[in-house]
Amino acid sequence: MKSSSCDFVLLLLISLLYFSDKFLASASRPIEMMSSLVKPGVFRHLMCRNNMYPRSSVLRFPVSDDQVFWSEPYPDYCPIDYTSPHIGGQVWADPPLPSDTFKPQWNKLDGQVNRVSFHGNYEIKNGLPLNPIGRTGLSGRGSLGRWGPNHAADPIVTRWKRDSNGDIVRNSTTGKNILQMVAIQRSDNKLWAIPGGMVDPGENVSVTLKREFTEEALNFTDKSNMVEQFFREGVHVYSGYVDDFRNTDNSWMETTALNFHDDDGSQVGKLELVAGDDATNVRWTDVDSNLKLHANHADIVKEVVVKRNAHW
Repeated sequence: MKSSSCDFVLLLLISLLYFSDKFLASASRPIEMMSSLVKPGVFRHLMCRNNMYPRSSVLRFPVSDDQVFWSEPYPDYCPIDYTSPHIGGQVWADPPLPSDTFKPQWNKLDGQVNRVSFHGNYEIKNGLPLNPIGRTGLSGRGSLGRWGPNHAADPIVTRWKRDSNGDIVRNSTTGKNILQMVAIQRSDNKLWAIPGGMVDPGENVSVTLKREFTEEALNFTDKSNMVEQFFREGVHVYSGYVDDFRNTDNSWMETTALNFHDDDGSQVGKLELVAGDDATNVRWTDVDSNLKLHANHADIVKEVVVKRNAHW
């Protein structure tokens, strides 16, 4: 139970930050670049700060840009502890902490559950893992299943945009080929995203990549043999933290993203896309600097653009 003084500080800071020019500027600025250069103490997450936690009435404790890093003093920091009721008792979720029987092995492979972060060893405070990027304004697990890193896999499936004659379309300004990617519309926040998903305990990431794309963008598993060959060779794009709106101080998303490119459009590029699983819609989307996607997916896709020397 939080003290009355803590509640007062919470309300006061919310009011001050909400109406300050600095807070408004922070809320509207572009998402910082996420790439292999992103390191704790450098990158500041944005999507998981200063907002209402998704599918709840829980308001995050205010965290300005200057207060993100754990190394920066924030004596009045008093986040609400929240874990979504719907994950209680789920087989894919960790039990609550603290616990007399549940003793996670932090920063290592814990049985079949991968608790290793791509950003190195994360700190443990009061028996709980700390988000390696910094404060989010909320403690607990939110709606994520695992304490610490929750590992996902994102297949970025691309092809070249072609005209009615089958010729590759180039941008008139840059002269570079226009890339298209398969994007799904998420059912939870209606944002377009890479068709990825969570890595099951003990599962190889390559299996997750193929399964999630087949289920979310093709919506049939009986045709999986058609894409088996296509998904054998992917180009690694990114492994690390995801600026996900579900992240908390003690639970966060990390992903491994690979690019699978259909260069002549004769493989997956010719298959009919049908939304399934957690997707509301699916489409081939032109890739450029105006691309708006869930979390930091647009920044990850930009890495593919650079590798393919495509238009941005």
